[in-house]
Amino acid sequence: MAIVYGGDYNPEQWPREVWAEDMRLMREAGVNRVSLGIFSWAKLEPEEGRFEFDWFDEVIDLLAANGVEICLATPTASPPPWFAATYPEALPVDAEGRRLTHGSRQGFDPSSDVYKTAALRITEQVGRRYHGHPAVKLWHIHNEYGCHNARSHSPAATAKFRLWLRERYGDLDGLNEAWGTAFWSQAYSSWDQVYTPLPTPTIPNPGHVLDFKRFSSWQLLQLYKAEAELLRSIDPDKPMTTNFMTGNHPDIDLWEFAEAVDVVSNDHYLEGPAGHVNLGFAADYTRSLGGGAPWILMEHSTSAVNWQGRNRAKAPRELLRNSFAHLARGADAVMFFQWRASRQGAEKWHSGMVPHVGTDSKIWREVRELGARLGELDEIEGSRVHADAAILWDYQNLWAQEHEAKPTADLDVKAVRESCYAALWRAGITTDVAHPEGDLSGYRLVVVPAVYLMSEAAARNLKHFVASGGTVLVTPYSGIADETDTVYLGGYPGAISDLVGVRTEEFYPLIGETVALASGGTGSVWSEAAEAKGAEVRDTYLDGTPAWTVNRFGEGTAHYLTTFVDDDTLDRVLAAAASDARVEPAADAPVGVEVVRRSHDDGRSWLFCINHTEADTQVKTDTATVDVPAGEVVVHAEHA
Repeated sequence: MAIVYGGDYNPEQWPREVWAEDMRLMREAGVNRVSLGIFSWAKLEPEEGRFEFDWFDEVIDLLAANGVEICLATPTASPPPWFAATYPEALPVDAEGRRLTHGSRQGFDPSSDVYKTAALRITEQVGRRYHGHPAVKLWHIHNEYGCHNARSHSPAATAKFRLWLRERYGDLDGLNEAWGTAFWSQAYSSWDQVYTPLPTPTIPNPGHVLDFKRFSSWQLLQLYKAEAELLRSIDPDKPMTTNFMTGNHPDIDLWEFAEAVDVVSNDHYLEGPAGHVNLGFAADYTRSLGGGAPWILMEHSTSAVNWQGRNRAKAPRELLRNSFAHLARGADAVMFFQWRASRQGAEKWHSGMVPHVGTDSKIWREVRELGARLGELDEIEGSRVHADAAILWDYQNLWAQEHEAKPTADLDVKAVRESCYAALWRAGITTDVAHPEGDLSGYRLVVVPAVYLMSEAAARNLKHFVASGGTVLVTPYSGIADETDTVYLGGYPGAISDLVGVRTEEFYPLIGETVALASGGTGSVWSEAAEAKGAEVRDTYLDGTPAWTVNRFGEGTAHYLTTFVDDDTLDRVLAAAASDARVEPAADAPVGVEVVRRSHDDGRSWLFCINHTEADTQVKTDTATVDVPAGEVVVHAEHA
């Protein structure tokens, strides 16, 4: 077997004479697979019910003749202009009640049965024509569900939202209890009174908004399942996937989606100055969604993207470092969007494997080098990453915290998670991502970053983990409300006060200032009037109020912070928690050098050393010292 290497191929953007050149360059770069047909609906079905596949047959046969496998897409993410013109009622409706028009992509209402019928028709045509082609190895269903049309407020969405609520709560009494409609005279007496959460005079009902986000994710999942079921009836053996976005667009519940795919795949694009750290989280999250199995990096960029405010080109060797970081964290496929950078359209400034400037370029040289190096790593295929630590993350918790009425607008749960993950990254601790209700038994250390929305089942899960000998590090604003966004009573953090051995009466958000700690560190954004109830106080505010506590719970230990501390203090707290948990880094590496190990069950292993610094350095293991030049990647074999 080999590591999969390639990218999205969109031959319809180019004249036929370019296709032959593409084949030559793919061979030169070591490309062995492409994703095909993702945005081809208008070309495959130029008019409703009239299909043109001759050109597609030619492309597929051309790829096969040149040894390139195909991840074949259903082109349902971008309906053609005729669809919008014929069925305007199937277009999405935004939160202001405006029906959107054709002219970009994902121009459909996820609740529209008209769209579903059209999508299944083109899916069946593609499936029946190509399921037996030997070059087709994987079905790529749709593309980036929920990227731009996750939540529609159409009449169809309203009707299906009501049905979904009936299924969830049984009757109006159950709905009214879950949403707390006794407040502000909101109790519903008929299902016809329930709408999607459109603009209101003031703050909307939090339970209503949260459930609409859940419904919208569920509705997109039903579309995936419908296409998958149809393809399965045609092609029962070939695996199927759809590309997640673990770094961006948190509008679908990936834990639920992951249960429906045969293999997990992901798209990732760098954001912010520490993009390689965010990359680590996205890759770890993707791996965890698949239960630790190898996964597919379906898209990332060779250099700049087109959709950020300022689209920076990648520095020399950054393409290689990013690609190997995904590989290190469990990917068995490294693919890009896209093969050739487009000359026209909304993404013409998005980089490609073949850039506008051509093959005499930094990008092409690194694309070729990456292909050659991946071709030497075949034996890594199928190996796995083992993690002793996990960080909890669930989009439903994020959705609940997107509500405008909360103790402080400055508390950004995504930023809290990024801060906690960055501390784990700096410490070199390989980390999985876990659902709050998921199995934690395989870990020694679990980090809980502002898990505000914590069901009773999740609280029991966390307590069982610690009572059985595990260690947790809990940040502020965790364990506050249950899955209906109903606050736990008796003091904060209500669901886990006994676990952390602390009771807080009130929160005191910080407004642009910091709070000094006795240890010399600082806290920001948040403080609380906490009282230790059996926990040891490790650090305090200057007035003696606990800032960091440690509590023995059963056979394990719970660390709790009552403010969001600076990076140096967080590193110190994490080091103490890791020591309690007996969790160590993958290797002894300087700050800025990423180290992750992949291994097979037979004892063969590889240490990936990725130097994000500008200095030559060394990584030390129990058996070797590995030289890692500045900005470079070294894969060190540690065969048993």
